[in-house]
Amino acid sequence: MRKTKNVISTFSGAMGLDNGIEKAGLSIRLCVEFEHAMAETIRANKPGLPLIEDDIRNYSGDDLRKNAGLSKDDEVFLMCGGPPCQAFSTAGKRKGFDDVRGNVFLKYIELIGQVRPKYFLIENVRGLLSASYRAPQGNEDKKFGYAAPTPKDEKGTALLYALAKIKELGYSATFTLYDAANYGVPQRRERVIILGSRDGYEIPLIPPTHSENGANGLLPWVTFEEAVQGLTECHAAKIPEKRLKYFRMLKAGQYWKDLPLDIQKEAMGNSFELGGGKTGFYRRLAWNQPSPTLVTCPTMPATELAHPTEDRALSIEEYARIQMFPDSWKFAGKMSDIYKQIGNAVPTGMGFAAAKHLLWFDSLTPKQKSNLTIIDPNATYSRYLNTNHEYFKRLATKRQPPEQLAFKF
Repeated sequence: MRKTKNVISTFSGAMGLDNGIEKAGLSIRLCVEFEHAMAETIRANKPGLPLIEDDIRNYSGDDLRKNAGLSKDDEVFLMCGGPPCQAFSTAGKRKGFDDVRGNVFLKYIELIGQVRPKYFLIENVRGLLSASYRAPQGNEDKKFGYAAPTPKDEKGTALLYALAKIKELGYSATFTLYDAANYGVPQRRERVIILGSRDGYEIPLIPPTHSENGANGLLPWVTFEEAVQGLTECHAAKIPEKRLKYFRMLKAGQYWKDLPLDIQKEAMGNSFELGGGKTGFYRRLAWNQPSPTLVTCPTMPATELAHPTEDRALSIEEYARIQMFPDSWKFAGKMSDIYKQIGNAVPTGMGFAAAKHLLWFDSLTPKQKSNLTIIDPNATYSRYLNTNHEYFKRLATKRQPPEQLAFKF
Protein backbone atom coordinates (compact mmCIF):
# COMPACT_ATOMS: atom_id res chain seq x y z
CA MET A 1 0.00 0.00 0.00
CA ARG A 2 1.35 3.43 -0.98
CA LYS A 3 2.20 5.57 2.04
CA THR A 4 0.52 8.99 2.15
CA LYS A 5 2.94 11.88 1.84
CA ASN A 6 1.52 14.39 4.30
CA VAL A 7 1.79 18.14 3.79
CA ILE A 8 1.21 20.99 6.23
CA SER A 9 0.45 24.17 4.30
CA THR A 10 0.96 27.55 5.95
CA PHE A 11 0.08 31.02 4.62
CA SER A 12 -2.12 29.00 2.27
CA GLY A 13 -3.95 31.88 0.57
CA ALA A 14 -6.28 30.68 -2.18
CA MET A 15 -4.32 27.38 -2.43
CA GLY A 16 -2.47 28.02 -5.69
CA LEU A 17 0.70 26.34 -4.39
CA ASP A 18 -1.33 23.61 -2.68
CA ASN A 19 -3.20 22.74 -5.88
CA GLY A 20 0.10 22.09 -7.62
CA ILE A 21 1.40 20.03 -4.71
CA GLU A 22 -1.73 17.88 -4.70
CA LYS A 23 -1.55 17.50 -8.48
CA ALA A 24 1.91 15.98 -7.98
CA GLY A 25 0.45 13.34 -5.64
CA LEU A 26 1.03 14.75 -2.15
CA SER A 27 -1.71 15.10 0.47
CA ILE A 28 -2.54 18.45 2.09
CA ARG A 29 -3.51 17.67 5.70
CA LEU A 30 -3.83 21.21 7.07
CA CYS A 31 -4.05 24.80 5.85
CA VAL A 32 -3.22 27.87 7.93
CA GLU A 33 -4.58 31.19 6.66
CA PHE A 34 -5.16 34.39 8.61
CA GLU A 35 -7.12 36.47 6.05
CA HIS A 36 -10.84 35.76 6.19
CA ALA A 37 -11.68 35.97 2.47
CA MET A 38 -8.88 33.51 1.65
CA ALA A 39 -9.97 31.20 4.47
CA GLU A 40 -13.50 31.26 3.02
CA THR A 41 -12.08 30.33 -0.38
CA ILE A 42 -10.38 27.30 1.19
CA ARG A 43 -13.65 26.28 2.88
CA ALA A 44 -15.61 26.70 -0.35
CA ASN A 45 -13.30 24.38 -2.28
CA LYS A 46 -12.08 21.99 0.44
CA PRO A 47 -14.90 21.82 3.00
CA GLY A 48 -13.47 18.76 4.74
CA LEU A 49 -9.89 20.03 4.98
CA PRO A 50 -8.71 21.11 8.47
CA LEU A 51 -8.14 24.86 8.51
CA ILE A 52 -6.68 27.24 11.08
CA GLU A 53 -7.98 30.75 10.43
CA ASP A 54 -5.68 32.58 12.82
CA ASP A 55 -2.26 34.14 13.29
CA ILE A 56 0.29 31.34 12.97
CA ARG A 57 2.39 32.94 15.72
CA ASN A 58 -0.21 31.66 18.19
CA TYR A 59 0.64 28.04 17.40
CA SER A 60 3.40 25.53 18.06
CA GLY A 61 4.53 22.65 15.89
CA ASP A 62 2.56 20.26 18.11
CA ASP A 63 -0.54 22.41 17.55
CA LEU A 64 -0.12 22.13 13.79
CA ARG A 65 0.29 18.37 13.96
CA LYS A 66 -2.79 18.04 16.18
CA ASN A 67 -4.95 20.16 13.89
CA ALA A 68 -3.73 18.12 10.91
CA GLY A 69 -4.75 14.90 12.66
CA LEU A 70 -1.15 13.73 12.85
CA SER A 71 0.65 12.25 15.83
CA LYS A 72 4.21 13.04 16.86
CA ASP A 73 5.30 9.85 15.11
CA ASP A 74 3.52 10.53 11.80
CA GLU A 75 5.87 11.65 9.05
CA VAL A 76 5.28 15.11 7.58
CA PHE A 77 6.75 14.87 4.10
CA LEU A 78 6.58 18.60 3.38
CA MET A 79 5.89 21.84 5.20
CA CYS A 80 5.33 24.70 2.78
CA GLY A 81 4.36 28.35 2.75
CA GLY A 82 5.07 31.86 1.66
CA PRO A 83 5.38 34.06 4.78
CA PRO A 84 4.04 37.62 4.26
CA CYS A 85 6.33 39.30 1.77
CA GLN A 86 5.64 43.00 2.35
CA ALA A 87 8.55 43.30 4.78
CA PHE A 88 10.92 42.32 1.97
CA SER A 89 9.18 43.77 -1.09
CA THR A 90 11.08 46.38 -3.09
CA ALA A 91 7.81 48.32 -3.26
CA GLY A 92 7.61 48.69 0.52
CA LYS A 93 9.73 50.22 3.26
CA ARG A 94 12.05 47.20 3.32
CA LYS A 95 12.17 46.83 7.13
CA GLY A 96 12.97 43.12 6.89
CA PHE A 97 12.91 41.40 10.27
CA ASP A 98 12.29 44.72 12.03
CA ASP A 99 8.80 44.53 10.51
CA VAL A 100 6.25 42.36 12.36
CA ARG A 101 5.57 40.57 9.06
CA GLY A 102 9.26 39.82 8.70
CA ASN A 103 9.21 38.23 12.12
CA VAL A 104 6.48 35.87 10.91
CA PHE A 105 9.14 34.59 8.50
CA LEU A 106 11.34 33.69 11.49
CA LYS A 107 8.34 32.09 13.23
CA TYR A 108 7.87 29.88 10.19
CA ILE A 109 11.49 28.70 10.46
CA GLU A 110 10.95 28.03 14.16
CA LEU A 111 7.89 25.91 13.31
CA ILE A 112 9.91 23.89 10.80
CA GLY A 113 12.22 22.98 13.68
CA GLN A 114 9.25 21.90 15.82
CA VAL A 115 7.32 19.96 13.17
CA ARG A 116 10.51 18.41 11.68
CA PRO A 117 9.15 17.74 8.19
CA LYS A 118 11.26 15.69 5.83
CA TYR A 119 11.36 18.68 3.46
CA PHE A 120 10.35 22.33 3.59
CA LEU A 121 9.54 24.94 0.97
CA ILE A 122 9.64 28.71 1.48
CA GLU A 123 8.41 31.06 -1.26
CA ASN A 124 9.03 34.79 -1.20
CA VAL A 125 9.56 37.90 -3.31
CA ARG A 126 12.82 38.91 -4.98
CA GLY A 127 13.23 41.62 -2.33
CA LEU A 128 14.20 38.93 0.18
CA LEU A 129 17.57 38.65 -1.59
CA SER A 130 18.51 42.23 -0.76
CA ALA A 131 16.64 42.89 2.50
CA SER A 132 18.62 43.72 5.64
CA TYR A 133 18.78 42.25 9.10
CA ARG A 134 19.55 44.51 12.05
CA ALA A 135 21.16 43.03 15.13
CA PRO A 136 20.02 44.19 18.58
CA GLN A 137 20.77 47.89 18.93
CA GLY A 138 24.34 48.58 19.99
CA ASN A 139 25.15 44.91 20.41
CA GLU A 140 26.72 42.19 18.36
CA ASP A 141 24.36 39.36 17.51
CA LYS A 142 26.54 36.64 19.03
CA LYS A 143 24.41 33.83 17.64
CA PHE A 144 24.97 34.99 14.08
CA GLY A 145 28.39 36.50 14.52
CA TYR A 146 28.32 40.09 13.32
CA ALA A 147 27.13 43.46 14.51
CA ALA A 148 24.33 45.53 13.04
CA PRO A 149 25.07 46.15 9.35
CA THR A 150 26.04 49.55 8.11
CA PRO A 151 23.97 51.16 5.32
CA LYS A 152 26.60 50.08 2.78
CA ASP A 153 26.79 46.55 4.09
CA GLU A 154 23.23 45.57 4.81
CA LYS A 155 21.87 44.07 1.58
CA GLY A 156 21.23 40.35 1.86
CA THR A 157 21.80 40.13 5.61
CA ALA A 158 18.16 39.18 6.36
CA LEU A 159 18.50 36.11 4.17
CA LEU A 160 21.89 35.25 5.66
CA TYR A 161 20.33 35.40 9.11
CA ALA A 162 17.46 33.13 8.01
CA LEU A 163 19.92 30.66 6.51
CA ALA A 164 21.81 30.57 9.80
CA LYS A 165 18.60 29.69 11.61
CA ILE A 166 17.83 26.94 9.10
CA LYS A 167 21.36 25.55 9.42
CA GLU A 168 20.98 25.40 13.20
CA LEU A 169 17.98 23.11 12.70
CA GLY A 170 20.12 20.65 10.74
CA TYR A 171 18.43 21.31 7.41
CA SER A 172 20.02 22.06 4.08
CA ALA A 173 18.91 25.15 2.17
CA THR A 174 19.20 25.65 -1.57
CA PHE A 175 17.47 28.38 -3.52
CA THR A 176 17.44 30.77 -6.38
CA LEU A 177 15.11 33.24 -8.07
CA TYR A 178 12.76 31.34 -10.38
CA ASP A 179 10.76 32.76 -13.28
CA ALA A 180 7.47 30.83 -13.36
CA ALA A 181 7.36 31.12 -17.17
CA ASN A 182 10.28 28.68 -17.27
CA TYR A 183 8.04 26.07 -15.61
CA GLY A 184 5.01 26.20 -17.90
CA VAL A 185 3.19 29.07 -16.17
CA PRO A 186 1.76 31.67 -18.60
CA GLN A 187 3.28 34.49 -16.56
CA ARG A 188 6.67 36.19 -16.08
CA ARG A 189 6.65 35.93 -12.29
CA GLU A 190 9.96 35.90 -10.42
CA ARG A 191 10.02 34.55 -6.89
CA VAL A 192 12.57 33.05 -4.51
CA ILE A 193 11.95 29.42 -3.58
CA ILE A 194 14.03 27.85 -0.80
CA LEU A 195 14.01 24.06 -0.56
CA GLY A 196 15.40 22.26 2.47
CA SER A 197 16.00 18.66 3.48
CA ARG A 198 16.09 17.28 7.00
CA ASP A 199 18.85 14.82 6.11
CA GLY A 200 21.15 17.72 5.22
CA TYR A 201 21.70 16.76 1.58
CA GLU A 202 21.44 19.72 -0.75
CA ILE A 203 18.46 19.65 -3.11
CA PRO A 204 19.36 20.66 -6.68
CA LEU A 205 17.65 23.70 -8.14
CA ILE A 206 14.43 22.90 -9.97
CA PRO A 207 15.29 22.25 -13.64
CA PRO A 208 13.39 24.46 -16.12
CA THR A 209 10.92 22.76 -18.46
CA HIS A 210 10.22 25.79 -20.69
CA SER A 211 12.19 28.64 -22.25
CA GLU A 212 11.60 31.63 -24.48
CA ASN A 213 10.91 30.39 -28.02
CA GLY A 214 11.82 26.85 -26.95
CA ALA A 215 15.55 27.54 -26.61
CA ASN A 216 17.87 24.78 -25.33
CA GLY A 217 15.49 22.05 -26.46
CA LEU A 218 12.82 22.98 -23.88
CA LEU A 219 9.15 23.67 -24.47
CA PRO A 220 8.32 27.26 -25.47
CA TRP A 221 6.76 29.61 -22.92
CA VAL A 222 2.99 29.35 -22.58
CA THR A 223 1.36 32.51 -23.93
CA PHE A 224 -1.52 34.59 -22.64
CA GLU A 225 -3.56 33.57 -25.67
CA GLU A 226 -3.04 29.88 -24.92
CA ALA A 227 -3.90 30.41 -21.25
CA VAL A 228 -7.26 32.10 -21.81
CA GLN A 229 -8.41 30.09 -24.82
CA GLY A 230 -12.06 29.10 -24.54
CA LEU A 231 -12.98 31.48 -21.72
CA THR A 232 -16.52 32.82 -21.97
CA GLU A 233 -17.20 34.50 -18.61
CA CYS A 234 -15.75 37.93 -17.88
CA HIS A 235 -15.92 39.76 -14.57
CA ALA A 236 -13.45 42.62 -14.75
CA ALA A 237 -12.67 45.76 -12.77
CA LYS A 238 -13.33 48.99 -14.66
CA ILE A 239 -10.61 51.30 -15.89
CA PRO A 240 -11.65 54.98 -15.48
CA GLU A 241 -12.76 56.62 -18.73
CA LYS A 242 -10.11 59.35 -18.41
CA ARG A 243 -7.48 56.60 -18.72
CA LEU A 244 -9.35 54.42 -21.20
CA LYS A 245 -9.03 57.07 -23.90
CA TYR A 246 -5.27 56.44 -23.95
CA PHE A 247 -5.66 52.66 -23.90
CA ARG A 248 -7.78 52.96 -27.05
CA MET A 249 -4.70 54.35 -28.83
CA LEU A 250 -2.61 51.27 -27.95
CA LYS A 251 -2.38 47.86 -29.57
CA ALA A 252 -1.67 44.46 -27.99
CA GLY A 253 1.73 44.40 -26.29
CA GLN A 254 2.09 48.19 -26.16
CA TYR A 255 2.34 50.61 -23.24
CA TRP A 256 2.61 54.37 -22.63
CA LYS A 257 5.90 54.80 -24.52
CA ASP A 258 4.15 53.64 -27.69
CA LEU A 259 1.97 56.78 -27.61
CA PRO A 260 3.05 59.94 -29.50
CA LEU A 261 5.37 62.08 -27.34
CA ASP A 262 2.84 64.85 -26.74
CA ILE A 263 0.21 62.26 -25.74
CA GLN A 264 2.73 60.53 -23.46
CA LYS A 265 3.16 63.74 -21.47
CA GLU A 266 -0.57 64.31 -21.33
CA ALA A 267 -1.34 60.74 -20.27
CA MET A 268 1.44 60.42 -17.69
CA GLY A 269 1.16 63.87 -16.08
CA ASN A 270 3.71 64.34 -13.30
CA SER A 271 4.82 60.70 -13.62
CA PHE A 272 6.37 61.49 -17.01
CA GLU A 273 9.43 63.07 -15.34
CA LEU A 274 9.97 60.25 -12.85
CA GLY A 275 12.90 57.89 -13.26
CA GLY A 276 12.71 54.18 -14.05
CA GLY A 277 11.09 52.36 -16.93
CA LYS A 278 7.53 52.84 -15.65
CA THR A 279 6.54 49.76 -17.65
CA GLY A 280 3.30 49.27 -15.71
CA PHE A 281 1.61 52.43 -17.00
CA TYR A 282 -1.04 51.99 -19.71
CA ARG A 283 0.02 48.41 -20.31
CA ARG A 284 -1.81 46.10 -22.71
CA LEU A 285 -0.86 42.43 -22.63
CA ALA A 286 0.57 40.74 -25.72
CA TRP A 287 -1.25 37.72 -27.10
CA ASN A 288 1.94 35.84 -27.97
CA GLN A 289 3.81 36.30 -24.66
CA PRO A 290 3.24 35.17 -21.07
CA SER A 291 1.44 37.70 -18.88
CA PRO A 292 3.52 40.11 -16.80
CA THR A 293 3.48 39.42 -13.05
CA LEU A 294 -0.08 39.59 -11.78
CA VAL A 295 -0.68 42.27 -9.17
CA THR A 296 -3.38 42.56 -6.52
CA CYS A 297 -5.28 45.21 -8.49
CA PRO A 298 -5.01 45.47 -12.31
CA THR A 299 -6.33 49.04 -12.51
CA MET A 300 -3.75 50.92 -10.44
CA PRO A 301 -1.95 53.46 -12.68
CA ALA A 302 1.58 52.11 -12.19
CA THR A 303 0.65 48.41 -12.40
CA GLU A 304 -2.12 48.28 -14.97
CA LEU A 305 -2.92 45.02 -16.72
CA ALA A 306 -5.29 45.59 -19.61
CA HIS A 307 -6.66 43.09 -22.10
CA PRO A 308 -4.75 43.00 -25.41
CA THR A 309 -7.63 44.34 -27.51
CA GLU A 310 -10.68 44.93 -25.31
CA ASP A 311 -10.96 48.19 -23.40
CA ARG A 312 -10.92 46.73 -19.91
CA ALA A 313 -8.69 45.30 -17.22
CA LEU A 314 -7.88 41.62 -17.14
CA SER A 315 -10.85 39.71 -15.78
CA ILE A 316 -10.95 37.53 -12.68
CA GLU A 317 -11.33 34.51 -14.96
CA GLU A 318 -8.22 35.49 -16.92
CA TYR A 319 -6.33 36.05 -13.67
CA ALA A 320 -7.28 32.54 -12.51
CA ARG A 321 -6.20 30.95 -15.79
CA ILE A 322 -2.84 32.77 -15.67
CA GLN A 323 -2.24 31.42 -12.15
CA MET A 324 -3.43 28.01 -13.37
CA PHE A 325 -6.38 27.59 -11.00
CA PRO A 326 -9.02 25.12 -12.25
CA ASP A 327 -12.02 26.82 -13.90
CA SER A 328 -14.18 25.21 -11.20
CA TRP A 329 -12.27 26.92 -8.36
CA LYS A 330 -14.48 29.19 -6.25
CA PHE A 331 -13.19 32.48 -4.83
CA ALA A 332 -14.86 34.13 -1.83
CA GLY A 333 -15.26 37.84 -1.16
CA LYS A 334 -15.68 41.03 -3.15
CA MET A 335 -14.09 41.53 -6.55
CA SER A 336 -11.19 43.38 -4.93
CA ASP A 337 -10.68 40.46 -2.52
CA ILE A 338 -10.63 38.00 -5.39
CA TYR A 339 -8.09 39.94 -7.43
CA LYS A 340 -5.90 40.11 -4.32
CA GLN A 341 -6.20 36.37 -3.62
CA ILE A 342 -5.32 35.37 -7.16
CA GLY A 343 -2.62 38.01 -7.57
CA ASN A 344 -0.88 36.90 -4.36
CA ALA A 345 -1.05 33.18 -5.14
CA VAL A 346 1.87 30.95 -6.02
CA PRO A 347 1.11 29.65 -9.53
CA THR A 348 -0.18 26.09 -9.44
CA GLY A 349 2.36 25.12 -12.11
CA MET A 350 5.21 26.27 -9.89
CA GLY A 351 3.89 24.21 -6.97
CA PHE A 352 3.61 21.18 -9.22
CA ALA A 353 7.19 21.59 -10.49
CA ALA A 354 8.58 21.94 -6.95
CA ALA A 355 6.63 18.95 -5.59
CA LYS A 356 7.62 16.66 -8.49
CA HIS A 357 11.23 17.71 -7.97
CA LEU A 358 11.08 16.83 -4.26
CA LEU A 359 9.54 13.44 -5.05
CA TRP A 360 12.37 12.75 -7.48
CA PHE A 361 14.98 13.79 -4.90
CA ASP A 362 13.29 11.66 -2.23
CA SER A 363 13.59 8.58 -4.44
CA LEU A 364 17.40 8.77 -4.53
CA THR A 365 19.84 6.88 -2.33
CA PRO A 366 22.17 8.81 0.01
CA LYS A 367 25.07 8.07 -2.33
CA GLN A 368 23.14 9.46 -5.30
CA LYS A 369 22.17 12.56 -3.33
CA SER A 370 25.77 13.25 -2.38
CA ASN A 371 26.87 13.23 -6.04
CA LEU A 372 24.28 15.56 -7.53
CA THR A 373 24.96 18.73 -9.51
CA ILE A 374 23.10 21.33 -7.46
CA ILE A 375 23.19 24.23 -9.93
CA ASP A 376 23.10 23.53 -13.66
CA PRO A 377 25.42 26.14 -15.25
CA ASN A 378 23.52 25.84 -18.53
CA ALA A 379 20.06 26.35 -17.07
CA THR A 380 18.23 29.69 -17.07
CA TYR A 381 16.22 29.93 -13.86
CA SER A 382 15.41 33.65 -14.21
CA ARG A 383 16.81 36.75 -15.92
CA TYR A 384 18.93 37.70 -12.88
CA LEU A 385 22.41 36.62 -11.81
CA ASN A 386 23.72 36.21 -8.25
CA THR A 387 20.45 34.94 -6.79
CA ASN A 388 21.33 31.45 -5.54
CA HIS A 389 22.66 30.00 -2.29
CA GLU A 390 26.20 29.64 -3.65
CA TYR A 391 26.37 33.39 -4.19
CA PHE A 392 25.19 33.97 -0.63
CA LYS A 393 27.82 31.59 0.72
CA ARG A 394 30.45 33.77 -0.94
CA LEU A 395 28.69 36.89 0.36
CA ALA A 396 28.81 35.60 3.94
CA THR A 397 32.48 34.69 3.63
CA LYS A 398 33.28 38.20 2.38
CA ARG A 399 31.56 39.73 5.38
CA GLN A 400 33.57 37.74 7.88
CA PRO A 401 36.46 35.25 7.98
CA PRO A 402 35.10 31.69 7.63
CA GLU A 403 36.36 30.64 11.06
CA GLN A 404 34.13 33.29 12.67
CA LEU A 405 30.99 32.53 10.70
CA ALA A 406 28.00 31.27 12.68
CA PHE A 407 26.60 29.80 9.46
CA LYS A 408 29.19 27.20 8.48
CA PHE A 409 29.05 26.32 4.82
